[in-house]
Amino acid sequence: MKNWLKSLRIRGGVHAEERKDATLELPIVSSYPVAKKLYIPLQQHIGKAAEPIVKVGDSVLKGQLLAHSQGLISAPVHAPSSGVITDINFYPAPHPSALPIRIIVITTDGKDQWIEHIPVDDPFALEPEEISVRVAEAGIVGLGGATFPSAVKLNLGRQHKIHTLLINGGECEPYLTCDDRLMQERADAIVDGIRIMLHGMEAPIAKIGIENNKPDAIKAMTKACQPYDNIEVVTVPTRYPMGWEKQLIRFMTGKEVPAESRTTDIGIVMHNVATAYAIHRAIRKAEPLVSRIVTVSGNATKRPMNIEVAIGTLISDIFSICLTDKDTTARIVMGGPMMGEALPHSDMPIVKATSGVLALTQDEITVADEQPCIRCASCIQACPVGLLPVDMANLIRSNQLDSAVNTGLKDCISCGSCSYVCPSHIPLVHYFKYASGELVSRQQAQHKSEQTKKLADERSKRLEKIEQEKEEEAARRKAEKEARDRAKAEEGVAV
Repeated sequence: MKNWLKSLRIRGGVHAEERKDATLELPIVSSYPVAKKLYIPLQQHIGKAAEPIVKVGDSVLKGQLLAHSQGLISAPVHAPSSGVITDINFYPAPHPSALPIRIIVITTDGKDQWIEHIPVDDPFALEPEEISVRVAEAGIVGLGGATFPSAVKLNLGRQHKIHTLLINGGECEPYLTCDDRLMQERADAIVDGIRIMLHGMEAPIAKIGIENNKPDAIKAMTKACQPYDNIEVVTVPTRYPMGWEKQLIRFMTGKEVPAESRTTDIGIVMHNVATAYAIHRAIRKAEPLVSRIVTVSGNATKRPMNIEVAIGTLISDIFSICLTDKDTTARIVMGGPMMGEALPHSDMPIVKATSGVLALTQDEITVADEQPCIRCASCIQACPVGLLPVDMANLIRSNQLDSAVNTGLKDCISCGSCSYVCPSHIPLVHYFKYASGELVSRQQAQHKSEQTKKLADERSKRLEKIEQEKEEEAARRKAEKEARDRAKAEEGVAV
């Protein structure tokens, strides 16, 4: 009965081909030289970009603050290694658009020397607010891909009555195994990070959701949790996108996050296992977020691996370590193949959100030609949000974007499940991404038009006011002149 009820909590999703074998059994590699140059973007998180506090020519140590956060929804950036600041300029962003963003360039000195930092022996002696402050200062953001500043979530945990901290160990994207290996090799550190988060949020319990295709990770995490009655490992089905926040919450707790609501509204906060590990390092060792574990895979890579890499390392440098064949690389993907982003070239840096880099061959990306929709409703069954993908796509084709929004476009999470199961090979998610981008462009254009109109109205009002003031001044002068003339006339009569 219990299993039957849980099956009802899984909405949509697909059984995507995993393709994890290439890196599944490979330990995390950390012993390799830091790249000669690191390119650290100032925008690696949701919110405002960090503001530099260093200048060209400055010598920096590993972990030193390079740029401070700008407001509540922002995160600072630290030096991933020691060296000299050689440039602060605009470089292509690790994004399909390759639009330029501000980047700090460090020419490393090969010493990888840390700045002085004082570890904390007992984090649980700290005030809960102090945990959030230190996490914010460490520049930690959601490492599952959301890149939302983690300290904000910890603060929300205290502001709301949070009864459960959920930890996402699903890693449902094909190819990616970095979280799996992290749980297998560093389970104790992850659990310590979870305990620190519970303390920081003043929450009573935590649950760790791990897909059932990761038996070794489940074993390691279960063993690490044994001393703590308030932390539980929950095995979840291997079904993409089980790592999606609302899907995991629905399965693990039976609760539904209402539309346009936050998880905190139902007493739940969710973090990724890599985020928990980063918080452990930030609080226990006073180490800011300057590196992360990345899966490098794809058939064009001769030496696939899970590698702990300094943030700011160029993908091309990682490909050199992994012996990636440029000639057979047909597509470079940052992240997983379902929700990751195709990059135009490899001279782009690893950022905090990078969980994987894939060098895919033509055989891995070739799909059949698009055919007419056969109205099979497979996309509807696969949608984890419960949308009508085929109807939205038809509305977008006919340029009825407002109707597509009313049909649920803004609720789409771009997971790609609909495209994956479509027997007609219709790139449904491409339509949705196009429409979302077009809506943003229209909103920006509307905002610009409104601002232009507002400025024009304000100018008209200023000109009217100036004209009115001129008329009033002229009237005043005329009245003064008439008064003087009357006075002179009265003086003449008197004489």
